[in-house]
Amino acid sequence: MANVLERENGNGNGNGKEDDYTKDGSVDLKGGPVLRSKRGRWPACSFIVGYEVFERMAYYGISSNLVLYLTNKLHEGTVASSRNVTNWVGTVWMTPIIGAYIADAHLGRYWTFLNSSAIYLSGMCLLTLVVSLPALRPPACNSNIHDCTAGSAPHASTFQIGIFYFALYVLAIGTGGTKPNISTMGADQFDESDPKERKQKLSFFNWWMFSIFFGTLFANTFLVYIQDNVGWTLGYALPTAGLFVSVCVFIAGTMFYRHKLPSGSPFTRMLSVLVAASRKWNVMAPDDSKELHELDAAYYAAKGSCRIDLTPELRFLDKAAVKSGPETPWMLCTVTQVEETKQMIKMIPILIATFVPSTMIAQVNTLFVKQGTTLNTSMGPHFKIPPASLTAFVTISMLVSVVIYDRVFVPMMRRYTKDPRGVSLLRRMGIGLALHIIIMTVASLIERKRLSVAREHDLVEHAGTIPLTIFILLPQFVLMGMADAFLEVAKIEFFYDQAPESMKSLGTSYSTSSLGIGNFLSSFLLTTVHNVTGKHGKKSWILNNLNDSHLDYYYAFFAILNLVNFFFFLVVARFYIYRAEGFGIQNIQAKAIRTSAVGDGVPVKDLRSG
Repeated sequence: MANVLERENGNGNGNGKEDDYTKDGSVDLKGGPVLRSKRGRWPACSFIVGYEVFERMAYYGISSNLVLYLTNKLHEGTVASSRNVTNWVGTVWMTPIIGAYIADAHLGRYWTFLNSSAIYLSGMCLLTLVVSLPALRPPACNSNIHDCTAGSAPHASTFQIGIFYFALYVLAIGTGGTKPNISTMGADQFDESDPKERKQKLSFFNWWMFSIFFGTLFANTFLVYIQDNVGWTLGYALPTAGLFVSVCVFIAGTMFYRHKLPSGSPFTRMLSVLVAASRKWNVMAPDDSKELHELDAAYYAAKGSCRIDLTPELRFLDKAAVKSGPETPWMLCTVTQVEETKQMIKMIPILIATFVPSTMIAQVNTLFVKQGTTLNTSMGPHFKIPPASLTAFVTISMLVSVVIYDRVFVPMMRRYTKDPRGVSLLRRMGIGLALHIIIMTVASLIERKRLSVAREHDLVEHAGTIPLTIFILLPQFVLMGMADAFLEVAKIEFFYDQAPESMKSLGTSYSTSSLGIGNFLSSFLLTTVHNVTGKHGKKSWILNNLNDSHLDYYYAFFAILNLVNFFFFLVVARFYIYRAEGFGIQNIQAKAIRTSAVGDGVPVKDLRSG
């Protein structure tokens, strides 16, 4: 072992050549060792970031204007169209849990991603055909939009509605394997055991979000305009072509990627800890952690993973590692397995605190856009702004905020906090949560103004266009982009950073499931508020005619909900203990053993076999 450590530090007969290899368990596509100079870092990330630009253009090319397609083409009302959009978006953000499981347990991130991309692309192609072929698309509405939403438009057949939603949900299944693995794979290109690469990794998620919203900006401006003014066929064909380009970009970078070996089902490992601890609930855990069950460093080195030391949190789970009774996987677990489970459980309260702001994000592509359809969209005599294009200001605000945050705020705060990130991830999330309170308060006040002008011009019952510029909605869109720069970036980085090494994809899926549950929660709240406020002959707060609705009350309710959630976050953040960073001596030994083992180029495992 001493000789191995000497070679690890470049002091032995190895002449430091082992230092040329990564020490975080990274391998190439065939399972061989990885040279730092040949794979990974920003050269590899450039392909991954390039993929994300085109893929986000494709996804938001569909989702940004979907509520208006459901209204204008499928002739659905305000509540139905908003609910169907959020249910679909919720599914898009929940399926990554399945994709993360498949990647971590069986195929690895690269192959899970490629297989899912094929499904994703199939869904996009089918959706383009559905909106293009006369036999598949619903009949056109010859009356004005308000009569359409009132129910006088011709109905789409059951088959036409079914094939449209089938295509949407095929697309959602495909995203399940791409979303949790592409960002995780990008972060995997940096070796945390190397100080220089660790520092580079700190900026990765900022620029990752930058690439996302750069693609989103194109979708929310150019593609939305094409859909509203040229046609849905071209408007959906372009994002489909964009997705195809994105997959080609990703494949082009294959020779530059570092990979992580699948480490088995994270759900099985966590469940076995919970079962073992429950079955030994009356067993006392020893004070000395050395008496608990653990494997030696060589075992973890052979798997390219790290051994984790015992921590004092969630002591009940330590019982799973007590050597008592049969030594079966459901009765005895290692300390590392127990600590992995602790890390994933500890993040759940933080995850819960992100559900409410995710519900606010769901309003951007639904009610915010629907508000825009009631306002004056003219810019000059010949140009009208597509209402969904206002979401581009979320993107622009996000892009500007991320750059300012990364280049100005972080360097400034480092001088005071000595934190490489400027401020901790939870503090960054807290700022974003506070901004959500402001967003919904501002949105409520703007809506009150819109309704007052509607009353002044006798447009409440007639549902005509209100003589207010659509740009009156701009503050709520801009503030949402600023909030995303704090909350959404920190959320992705937090769940990736705090997840154990063998569960990074699952950790990343926490951030996507937050958005998924937020969208489902939005559907639930929308339906509940609509039904409750419309009881006993009263007018519901949310009607097909927004000029006769009370979205100002609805947004005020959201502001209060965000305030309560903010205090909840302060409590759970106060008691959260971050995962220990860096590599302890045991982990250094494990990495040294692995470097020695693979230093001769002996493949550890072929990733294609999972």
